[in-house]
Amino acid sequence: MPDPRFFEDLGPVTLADLAALTGAALADPAQGGRLVGAVSVMAGATADSITFVSDRKFVAQAGDTRAGACFVTQDNVGDLPATCAALVMASPQVGYALAAARLHRPRIAAGEKGVHATAQIEPQVQLGPGVVIGAGAQIGRGTRIGANTVIGPGVAIGRDCEISANVTIGFALIGDRVRILAGAAIGEPGFGATVGPKGLIDIPQLGRVILQDGVGIGANSCVDRGAFDDTVLGENTKIDNQVQIAHNVRVGRNCVMAAHTGISGSVIIGDGVQFGGRAGVADHVTIGDRARIGAAAGVLKDVPAGETWGGFPARPIRQWMRENTWLAREAGRKEGDS
Repeated sequence: MPDPRFFEDLGPVTLADLAALTGAALADPAQGGRLVGAVSVMAGATADSITFVSDRKFVAQAGDTRAGACFVTQDNVGDLPATCAALVMASPQVGYALAAARLHRPRIAAGEKGVHATAQIEPQVQLGPGVVIGAGAQIGRGTRIGANTVIGPGVAIGRDCEISANVTIGFALIGDRVRILAGAAIGEPGFGATVGPKGLIDIPQLGRVILQDGVGIGANSCVDRGAFDDTVLGENTKIDNQVQIAHNVRVGRNCVMAAHTGISGSVIIGDGVQFGGRAGVADHVTIGDRARIGAAAGVLKDVPAGETWGGFPARPIRQWMRENTWLAREAGRKEGDS
C-alpha cells in the first residue's frame, strides 16, 4: 500500500469497473464484483490489492502471489492461484498503470502559501521568505530552509538540516544533518511510461525517497521517488551538482558521486563506492562495496566489490588502459611497419 502521508486512496473499486477502465477481460466474469483497494508489486501483494505479470522472470512468482487480482496475458492465466482473479489483456503493465491512477492520487502542495496549519515545526527552525510547507509536514529543530523552497505534504525532515533556496521536496523522509543545495528536486516522479492503446501513458510512481543522516545533495541534482519501492541514499553519502538518481535506486553509506553522474532505475550501489564525473550506470546493475567508477565511464553490467572500472562499455581499468594503448599504437603505425 502506498504511504498514506503522500498518496490519497481512491478505492475500493470492483474488478468489473477496472476491466471496463483498462479494456481487460475477466477470465471469470463471476468475479467482477470483487473489490480491490490498492495496486501492488507482486512481492507485497495482499488479498485486497491488484498486481500484474508482464515479465518472464516474474511468472514463477505468480503461483505464490497473495494478490486478489492480477493483470496477465492469456498465456499466463494458468500460472495464477485459484484465489487470484485474472484480468486478461495484451499489455498487463498498461492495466496496472491505469488501475494505479484510479486507486491512488499523489498529495501535492498546489495552491498553498506559507506554513500549513497542520505542519509540525520544532523550535529554532529558520524559514526564508516564500517558503511553502504542506499539510502534515514535519521539520526538526535547528533546520534552516532557504527562500522559495517548497516542502510537500507529509514530508519529514530531521534536525540540523540545511535546505537551500528554490529546493523542491516531496514524498520524502529525510534524516538529521542532511544538506540539500539550491535548485535540487527530491521526490519527483521517476521516469516510467508504457505504450497504451492511444500512445504512451505514464506509470504512476507510488514510492518515496529516503535520505539517511548526513546525506549531501548538490545544486540542481534530482533524486526521483520509487516506482513502488523506495529510492534510498545511505548515511553520509555525498552527491555533487547536477546528478540524476532514478527511481528505486539503493545507494549505500559513504558513497560519493561527482557532477553529471547518472544512475538509472533499480541500481543497487554498495557502501563506499566512488563515481567520477559524468559516469553513467544502466538500469538493474549492482555495484559492489568500495568499487570505483572512472569519469565518463558507462557501466552496463555488475561491478564486483573493490574493483576500479573505466571506459565505455566500462570494464576493469587496467584492461581498458591496455586496450587504449594498443589501439593508439596500431593507429599510429605507418603502412609497412612490422
